[in-house]
Amino acid sequence: MTGAFLTRDGSNWMPEYLTEIDGTTCIGCGRCFKVCSREVMHLYGVDDAGEILGICDDEDEDEDFDGELNRMIMVVDQAGRCIGCGACARVCPKNCQTHGAADKVVA
Repeated sequence: MTGAFLTRDGSNWMPEYLTEIDGTTCIGCGRCFKVCSREVMHLYGVDDAGEILGICDDEDEDEDFDGELNRMIMVVDQAGRCIGCGACARVCPKNCQTHGAADKVVA
């Protein structure tokens, strides 16, 4: 790798941007959201058929989408905010995230 990305000490570094979270594997635990300083992903409600119902708002923790809520998952809804630090991948208990090297991910 050549010097497009460097750490403070000048070492080469390649950011790995979060590109996707597998909704069939994600358990909606929120660990990734808690460590992300950039609000790249948010918790969404899912119905029995696997359809995304909408964002689960922090202000209304009892939101059940008119009884349709089956479970919750994390969804990458602000991918452009990701800085490629990898904190989310380190805390995910299900390894359900996909990351792409900065030199391969389209802006």
